[in-house]
Amino acid sequence: MKKEKWFESWFNSPYYRILYQHRDAHEAENFCNTLIQKLQLSANSRIWDIGCGEGRFAVSFANKGFEVVGIDLSENNILKAKQLEHDKLRFYVHDMRHSFRINYFDLACNLFTSFGYFDKEIQNLAAAKAIAWGLKPGGLFIMDYLNSTKILEQLKPHQVLEKEGIRFEIDKHYDGRFIHKTISFEAPKGTAHQYTEKVATFSKEALEALFLKVNLVPQSCFGDYQLNPYDAHS
Repeated sequence: MKKEKWFESWFNSPYYRILYQHRDAHEAENFCNTLIQKLQLSANSRIWDIGCGEGRFAVSFANKGFEVVGIDLSENNILKAKQLEHDKLRFYVHDMRHSFRINYFDLACNLFTSFGYFDKEIQNLAAAKAIAWGLKPGGLFIMDYLNSTKILEQLKPHQVLEKEGIRFEIDKHYDGRFIHKTISFEAPKGTAHQYTEKVATFSKEALEALFLKVNLVPQSCFGDYQLNPYDAHS
């Protein structure tokens, strides 16, 4: 039997949504409004949300009249997202490392650090290729990725967070390539749980070099969801 990857088990867990509940629909709505204004998207634009989770960004785009497709590896996320589907919005269980549609989308988005999970560089490149193939000529790709420099400078080895009566114990360490996060907690019925996250510390330059290999040429880099200037240390 094939062992699940950490992102398959953790993203399917209901506790993932509890821990990150502060990343909500209001945040997504504000960011989508900012992007639409910045990019001046035409009304008939097709948008692809890659690693869509439960669909908060996809829903925000679709509510503005765009045709939107969201994909995610988590079956539980997609089951929940599908409850929000309508004629402009569709969701599918799909692995970003495999091609989805070819020359179809005007805008592809990969948000909330939904990348950098794979152990091998060839897997990162496969995902980059699939993204590039899905875009129309002249299409745009927006990536929201953690600021590795800042994260490492401010890394807290241990942290405790209380969410919905659950005490999450979070331990982090850096192995020279990945930031590892171990999340331990006791569920309301007394069952102990432990999950992990592992995200590559790509620099801005490394990400740009990766996507240049598939002819996605960097245009701009911003520091936050308000599109303020990027600074590696802030």
